[in-house]
Amino acid sequence: MATPNEKLATSLAQLEALHQGGRRIFRSRELTRVHRERLLRNGFLREVMKGWLLSSNPGSDPGDTTPWFASFWEFCASYCAERFGERWHLSPEQSLLLHGENSVIPPQVIIYTPRGANNTVELLFGTSFYDLRQKDMLPSDDLTEHEGLRLFTPEAALIKVPEAFFVRSPVEAQVVLSAVRDASDVLGRLLDGGHSAIAGRLAGAFRRAGRPEIADEILRAMKAAGYDVRESDPFAQDRSLGATDHGAAPIVGRMQAMWEMFRTPVIEAFPRSPGLPTNRTAYLRAVDDIYQSDAYHSLSIEGYRVTPDLIERVRSGGWDPEHLERDRDSRDALAARGYWQAFQLVKIAVAEIVAGAGAAGLVRTAHRDWYRELFQPCVTAGLITPSALAGYRNDAVYLRGSRHVPPRKEAVRDAMPALFDLLEREPEPSVRAVLGHWMFGYIHPYPDGNGRMARFLMNAMLASGGYPWTVIRVEDRKTYLAALESASTGQDIAPFARFIAERVAWSLERAA
Repeated sequence: MATPNEKLATSLAQLEALHQGGRRIFRSRELTRVHRERLLRNGFLREVMKGWLLSSNPGSDPGDTTPWFASFWEFCASYCAERFGERWHLSPEQSLLLHGENSVIPPQVIIYTPRGANNTVELLFGTSFYDLRQKDMLPSDDLTEHEGLRLFTPEAALIKVPEAFFVRSPVEAQVVLSAVRDASDVLGRLLDGGHSAIAGRLAGAFRRAGRPEIADEILRAMKAAGYDVRESDPFAQDRSLGATDHGAAPIVGRMQAMWEMFRTPVIEAFPRSPGLPTNRTAYLRAVDDIYQSDAYHSLSIEGYRVTPDLIERVRSGGWDPEHLERDRDSRDALAARGYWQAFQLVKIAVAEIVAGAGAAGLVRTAHRDWYRELFQPCVTAGLITPSALAGYRNDAVYLRGSRHVPPRKEAVRDAMPALFDLLEREPEPSVRAVLGHWMFGYIHPYPDGNGRMARFLMNAMLASGGYPWTVIRVEDRKTYLAALESASTGQDIAPFARFIAERVAWSLERAA
């Protein structure tokens, strides 16, 4: 007779077969009752709703939102396809959010379908679907598909969204407006529908987003067709909209729009830049002196259990994985050693920066070396494969407890050069430090180590303004992560700007 472990292994083999292609959402009927109940009982599956299962980690806390948020859009696509076939699509607002690379998990998704019952389907962790009944399906020209989700095309959605969308979601609106190639697809829908009021709104929106040629074309064509169009600007008048690169990847336009929107709150929160230090030796000595505190706090924020003794052993050369089993096998010791190695390279970069080198250009290349040093001990110990040091991630990543889902792996390759372009163009060291830190974490380019890398980048950018090396303390972890979440999901950088500014002000007082 098979043992309980052997039975569980058999059930796990069935689940593994379903995981092919990266699936995390399954119908209950895809597993036999015996396998399903065994996997549910042992924590490898979780029920989303009757008939639907989510792959889970038996070691995770029941309140951990990560598996659900990681699978949310997959579930949306699978559920809608199962229930509505091809006769469904998401709302114009949600369509524009996704076209604008907004990957925040929404509290509710509205699904338009002739088969709808105007009913709310409650899901995990405060999320839900609302199936809104509509009389007819949209013409196929107004629909597009993205990773299994049926969406309005950007041009069709711009006509359908209410004016309030431009106030609530200015970044996404700007990204989509900037990506429109010419007026043709928008104009055809405006003319055929006789949408004179919407034409005036879109003309104003395109002009505000830096596309006056499209705005003028809309006005001329509508006038030629006999419509009286009055241009109006739907964006909030106090909202700053910077120029975005027309035709750039949506993630790039999104980053440019957010950068421009976030600059002013950072500048308002931050103490004035001291300027590059006249005594560079003293500045670098202070960086050396702060290493132990910085390593302890930065590693502890990420969940490593490090002690001042371990950090000192690493710094003094007492770390000996060849002869000491505790160092060879300890995840914490490997992380501490990697941090020490990376810190040495960051310190070299900081020395060049305070001597006058361009910080952004220097870090554009150097950050790859920092990352390799951070994880080289784990590769040497065989805990991760050598290919982990090759570069940016090739898989999706998800943030524990956050509704923010980092950009798709394909978008990372566009996002990282764009980040360093923004850093190079930015004249204010405070903005480079705060937005560089936040945006690096927003992109999450690596499978691990992004928080440590973001704090390294922040301190390199602080050095470009003569600000002292600043430590984010582990006791402030909750406030720190909440401020990052506010920027990533609520598009409000002010809490994070104030948090970093307070820590920098404290460091300035200590250095005085």
